[in-house]
Amino acid sequence: MPSTIRTGPDLGALLYLSRKDVEQIGLPMKQIIEALEVMFAEKGAGRTEMPPKPGIHPRTDAFIHAMPAYIPSLESAGMKWVSGFPQNQPAGLPYIHGLMILNDPETGIPRAVMDCTWITAMRTGAATAVAAKRLARPDSSTVGILACGVQGRSNLEALSCVFDVTTVRAYDIDAAVAERFAAELGQRQGIDIAVVSKPELAVREMDIVVTSGPILKQPTPTIEAGWLAPGAFASPVDFDSYWTAEALAELDKLATDDLRQMGYYRQEGYFQDTPQPYADLGELAAGTKPGRESPDERTMSINLGLALEDMATAIQIYQLAVQRGIGTELPL
Repeated sequence: MPSTIRTGPDLGALLYLSRKDVEQIGLPMKQIIEALEVMFAEKGAGRTEMPPKPGIHPRTDAFIHAMPAYIPSLESAGMKWVSGFPQNQPAGLPYIHGLMILNDPETGIPRAVMDCTWITAMRTGAATAVAAKRLARPDSSTVGILACGVQGRSNLEALSCVFDVTTVRAYDIDAAVAERFAAELGQRQGIDIAVVSKPELAVREMDIVVTSGPILKQPTPTIEAGWLAPGAFASPVDFDSYWTAEALAELDKLATDDLRQMGYYRQEGYFQDTPQPYADLGELAAGTKPGRESPDERTMSINLGLALEDMATAIQIYQLAVQRGIGTELPL
């Protein structure tokens, strides 16, 4: 049976999807979450392939990573080449930028290249929702967002798809960014969002806490022991950059999206004060490890960002682009 990915352009052509093209397709967050649910269950069953991502670091606060992955059940294979440069933001440039390449899993021929900025933002939020479904209390309704950029937005959107979020506290080192976040997301999601002046106020008494600042190998963490409430769930999408060792030591359960990848980063000098995780999301999605087991557990999933998440999202965008005639065919 022909591969799904070969139903697009002629084998001598490559489909290019710009950021505008990717955004025009408008893949809903709920659909991305569903795709990641399938992918993580496949991962937990050992039916995916993904080596730890290698990278280069032109600046101490920046990275450029190569992220290959293969999901046989979704007929999705390829690689993301992505950079994260926090100093871009004051210049009006994206912090995260890069390209996604999809290959035909039967022939290896490249079939599509697409901008990965939108995909990275959305799949990261979706992964938080997958983790929260298993580690947060089902009745969670209050969310603290620390750093109100792209990831703060996508994480709140994803959490709102799986929880009845009624109250949000937003903190950013730039108060104007937090105010824009509150105005725009409050109206879009129909949620009461309060801007707070200190990180502590976005953590204490919150059911769910998301931190999404820059990823730093040698951070100066902010969140202290005692801030995260019993029964709360936290999702740092900035590694452990916001969390002190004492705060991390209070956790009852720490998971990650991939154990091997966290081990790789630990060897590279990250996570020096972070406890060893007890499970990854594949194990939680496949049911081989338990998620939350009591209402009072403090839980956390440090999601590092997986190429599998990108491939699960990119294949859907590619298929919709082919169906709708979106994108530009380029000769190989």
